[in-house]
Amino acid sequence: MAVEALSGPLRGRPRAGTVGPVSRPVRATTETTATKAVLIGVALIFMALFLILPLVSVFVEAFRKGGGAFFEALAEPDTLSAIRLTLTVAAIAVPCNLVFGIAAAWAIAKFEFKGKAFLTTLIDLPFSVSPVISGLVYVLLFGAGSVLGPWLKSHGIEILFAVPGIVLATIFVTFPFVARELIPLMQEQGTGDEEAAISLGASGWQTFWYVTLPNIKWGLLYGVLLCNARAMGEFGAVSVVSGHIRGLTNTMPLHVEILYNEYNFVGAFAVSTLLAALALVTLVLKSILEYRYGDEIAATAKH
Repeated sequence: MAVEALSGPLRGRPRAGTVGPVSRPVRATTETTATKAVLIGVALIFMALFLILPLVSVFVEAFRKGGGAFFEALAEPDTLSAIRLTLTVAAIAVPCNLVFGIAAAWAIAKFEFKGKAFLTTLIDLPFSVSPVISGLVYVLLFGAGSVLGPWLKSHGIEILFAVPGIVLATIFVTFPFVARELIPLMQEQGTGDEEAAISLGASGWQTFWYVTLPNIKWGLLYGVLLCNARAMGEFGAVSVVSGHIRGLTNTMPLHVEILYNEYNFVGAFAVSTLLAALALVTLVLKSILEYRYGDEIAATAKH
């Protein structure tokens, strides 16, 4: 029987039913061990210099004169007022952004409507606008020389240089966090679960509480953690609308600046440790959630 010669693209291929040569596994990376060690070392040095060292220096400076001076600085009336104001603003801004974020993510991910792209762009607006500019907008809107300023003053309503102005500025700079955390998650999940629940007779609220909310609870918690951290640490927008009234409209970041400018370094770093502790607690909670519920989070995202 004559054997037909193979040519072209078929040359070198094994015949059907035969076992071809076993190819060696291809490595994803070909860097040497020395190259990997150098790259890892550079990354660790960068993290140590720009992340760990500044954080350690904050606590070192705060306790430079001992624990007594540290707690005395935190017990000052102006410091306590700044802490209370920061917690109050966060307690108002975070729930508002929570409601808005869920509503915006629900509308964008579950429905099709005109202006959807425009709404998404508006949600991203605080990421592209400087916080100082956002605070200035409120000054132009509610200031004494604005259209609303005289009317507000005549009715005894204080927006600027008061708690309402600080809350409004904080809400503006923090409202993308929850929505931006939920939109991709809800888009990936689709509308199948909601449609099934409605077809079985569930109402809109029942569908939300028993179907949608359990599916987004981990992404929602991430967004709330990030929103709370930003709300407590916001400086630029709050600095413009607060008026820097000591003991009344100074939040913790503003109070740190005042203490530092007065060369009260122990007091400034003592208050800074609270903000640093907030960041550490946020990271720890996020890591615990990922470790404890990592499989469930991955399954929810995949679903």
